[in-house]
Amino acid sequence: MAKTNPFATFLIIGPTCFFLGILFSSFPYDYNILWTTPVDREPYFQLLENHLKFLHNSPPLIARILHIAIATGLLGFVSKLYKPSEANMLFDGASLVLYMVGITVYIANIVKGLRVVTDGSYGQVELVEGEGIAAAGGTREAELNADYIGREDSLRVLAASNTILALVLVGVLVLQAGQWYAQRKEEAEIEEMDRVRDEKNAKRSEGKSASHTGKKRQ
Repeated sequence: MAKTNPFATFLIIGPTCFFLGILFSSFPYDYNILWTTPVDREPYFQLLENHLKFLHNSPPLIARILHIAIATGLLGFVSKLYKPSEANMLFDGASLVLYMVGITVYIANIVKGLRVVTDGSYGQVELVEGEGIAAAGGTREAELNADYIGREDSLRVLAASNTILALVLVGVLVLQAGQWYAQRKEEAEIEEMDRVRDEKNAKRSEGKSASHTGKKRQ
């Protein structure tokens, strides 16, 4: 296995851990939406909604830093996959696929969902998973009910997207760790084979020397 570029690996692991940190900071908001069933979920929906609105309305610098981190990870993959070996294609190729899945989830679900939350256009546009909710009937009560259902579904999809994205990024780290372990294991095996070969050569040299000395004595 060819040795990997440590700096390129750092360019991949650094942004991946950065994104996981962002997702971890959102976990307290998502926890009561997805993983528990409190008696009254409305306060938790409101907390998540306010958090997402504040996040979406953050200064442009925040989004630029995030996009720079994404580009840094892609640069790391390009560096490692330039003239790749078989091991690079296996580990780094699979890592790149997962990384691109994460980018797709970010663009298709999270970015679109943040816009829906900020605009408050629940039930009026397609949900982030691609399903539209039409208001049933023409009454004001039916419109409000449809709007409320769209709000909960949209917030749940955003929370679920964060979980999916976290699993994908953990998969990237697992593959990079697997590549490092496989490389270390191969190096250890090569060292062991070299040691055994050197020992055999040394024994043969000693045997030849002893045989040559015995012939001289005769």
